[in-house]
Amino acid sequence: MGRINTIGSMNLVVPEVGQVSSCAFDSTMLWHQRMGQINENNIQARHGKGMVEGMTDYFEEIDFCEHCVYGKQSQVKFPSKTMRVNGFLEVVHSDVFGPVSVPSLGGSLYYVSFIDDFSRMTWLYFLKKKFEVFERFQEFKALVENQFDRKVKVLRIDNGGEFCGKVFDHLYRQHDINRHNTTPYTPQQNEVVERMNITLMDKARSMLSGAGLSQELWVEAIDTVCYLVNRSSTTALVDKTPYEAWDSRRPSLAHLKVFGCDAFMHVPKEKGSKLDVKLEKCIFIGYKDGVKGYKLWNLVEGKIVYS
Repeated sequence: MGRINTIGSMNLVVPEVGQVSSCAFDSTMLWHQRMGQINENNIQARHGKGMVEGMTDYFEEIDFCEHCVYGKQSQVKFPSKTMRVNGFLEVVHSDVFGPVSVPSLGGSLYYVSFIDDFSRMTWLYFLKKKFEVFERFQEFKALVENQFDRKVKVLRIDNGGEFCGKVFDHLYRQHDINRHNTTPYTPQQNEVVERMNITLMDKARSMLSGAGLSQELWVEAIDTVCYLVNRSSTTALVDKTPYEAWDSRRPSLAHLKVFGCDAFMHVPKEKGSKLDVKLEKCIFIGYKDGVKGYKLWNLVEGKIVYS
């Protein structure tokens, strides 16, 4: 059992395993935790086939992970009925998940996901209100189309009202986007995004359980899972991760840490006197694309920082 820190309404339990900083080798259980509770076969597969860098060469069997039992439920197996596409952005799957019962630290209650069918690369945007979907889709569309100089051709959705309306209809016509709607109450027709929702929530619950952190950090947990899923193997690709398929580079895992472990942030000399301590204790809660640093929960100031 870890030590309990109380910040406001949150009781943060720092697990003992997070305090291990180095050893002769990194255990399979440690990589299981670093990679968001994946199984040992998946760990060995991505390392053995050279899909990633920075992992240990030693592996052992994981007998049991209690937190995976808490977080993961049996899943409905959806039969695959759709044909795969041949290029980036030919089909983008999207869905809005929520509302969740506990608002995040920033007040988010939903997230909208966008998944490229060809690479299975996934993007998440967290929302306070459903009407924000239109703005987030425009942001996503500009980002990916600029990277590949290609256009989103098909948006596959579940016929939700947040993807309809005059503003969306105008955007579809203006940019020649073909909208594929599923029939009501048949999530199987949008199986790619439905499977991703299950994966994100199962792993996030397991990680929060393993770290002993408040449910208010669900955004940070799900965002971390998405970051890891994009760097994990998938049956949709042969010996590649979505990250490599999208970015043409093998991802390195050398920087990964266990969600919820202790982190000590350096305090710049400009922020204190000569007698002040040089470190502040934080909790590691994820990564952020485009930022050279870790996402941390500062226990002293009660806020999220990057360091």
